[in-house]
Amino acid sequence: MTNSNNQQTVVEEQSVETTLYRQLGGDAAVDAAVDVFYRKVLSDSRINSFFEGVDMDRQIARQKAFLTMAFGGPHNYTGADLRRGHQHLVARGLNDSHFDAVVELLGSSLEELGVASGLIAQVAAIAESTRNDILNR
Repeated sequence: MTNSNNQQTVVEEQSVETTLYRQLGGDAAVDAAVDVFYRKVLSDSRINSFFEGVDMDRQIARQKAFLTMAFGGPHNYTGADLRRGHQHLVARGLNDSHFDAVVELLGSSLEELGVASGLIAQVAAIAESTRNDILNR
């Protein structure tokens, strides 16, 4: 019985080590990616108007916590669920073209940081899985 428990522990440890969060480089990588991402977002005329008047320090901290959780890292996200959190933006016209711009900028941020294309594709797939919630469909 002990052997079975030890095998389970090894499998769980391997799973933790192979999360996207770990593959990307953990907290430091998420922090760097979000910082680069928001630099790009705030200079992109397709979407920067959605961030006018937003406390960007708070936004960046929430995004780091959310992505850490979404990529399989520690769950410290305390923000609103995606539908409620973006409802006011949908009312202001947030649509698929804006969502596509965000995914594009996230990918280019990761690329700028030297992240492998396979990992960027996994990040894009996670982002894509949130589309309907963010756009309140």
